[in-house]
This record gives sequence, C-alpha cells and structure tokens, in this order.
Amino acid sequence: MIKVGDTLPDARLFEFVEVAGEGCAVGPNGFAVRERTAGKRVVIFGLPGAFTPTCSAKHVPGYVDAAQRLNDAGIDEIWCVSVNDAFVMNAWGRDLQTSGKVKMIADGAARFTQALGLDQDLSERGMGIRSQRYAMVVDNGVVKTLNVEAPGKFEVSDAESILTTLR
Repeated sequence: MIKVGDTLPDARLFEFVEVAGEGCAVGPNGFAVRERTAGKRVVIFGLPGAFTPTCSAKHVPGYVDAAQRLNDAGIDEIWCVSVNDAFVMNAWGRDLQTSGKVKMIADGAARFTQALGLDQDLSERGMGIRSQRYAMVVDNGVVKTLNVEAPGKFEVSDAESILTTLR
C-alpha cells in the first residue's frame, strides 16, 4: 500500500469535460496523474462507488462544503476518485453540484486504485473491484497525509479530518 513519503503512481485517470477548452475536448479526457499533480497541492479522496449511500450523503458533500476552506489552506484541487467510468462520475458530480469545487475523476479499470494498493474486492456484493475509502494530501506528486478507513467506517477520510491535518 502507498504510504506517506511515496510518489503517486503514474497512472492515467479520466475526467469528463462538458465544455471544450485548451487541450480538452468535450467528453472523457485522460490525464497522467503525476503530470496533473506536478507543482500542486491536491486532496485526493477515494470511495467505493458513485451514487452509493455514504459516498453520496456524506463523503462528497463534505468536500463540496469544505472546498473554500481547503483552498484557503493551500489546496489547489480536490479530486474524488472512484472505480466508475467518466460518464457516471460526471452525472454524479452534476447531481451533487460539485462543479468548480471537486473534480470527479474516473478510474474505470481500477489501475490507479490497484497501483495505490487501496483496492478491495466487493464482488460478493455485486460491485466487483472497488476502492477502499481514503483521503490523502499530495504535494507535487508526493503523499504527505494518508487516511485509510477501516472496513465499513467513515471517520478519517472526511473533509474535516483533512482540514485538521492542514492546520
């Protein structure tokens, strides 16, 4: 499992872009994790799945509500990463009104999640390979804080816990 002081794996993730911009076409756009985190402080939080109860009611909304305070604490971007496709992550972000606050990032094949060593097999529950629930602060691609939840818990990966580590 990745740990504090490690560099993020150079995986490729996807973000759905609704408006074409410089270097970004409308639709799913892939990017290299190390390239996107270079020179930035990023909070990355992972969770088991889009539209799931705790993720939708508490985890993502907590980061949406805390986005300005995280930015004020020196965080450049906030990423929600889930083993779902970019279309699902975009729809979920629209539903939770994350625009401009939390980037909804797709790890459809679980490559990033597995490279972190934070995957879990939820096949018996009909979900397949998914992410454990976690949050990390990354500075220039290096993990500075890593909070991984115990199975079935939501106590250390929330936005308030990350804000505490930044104080």
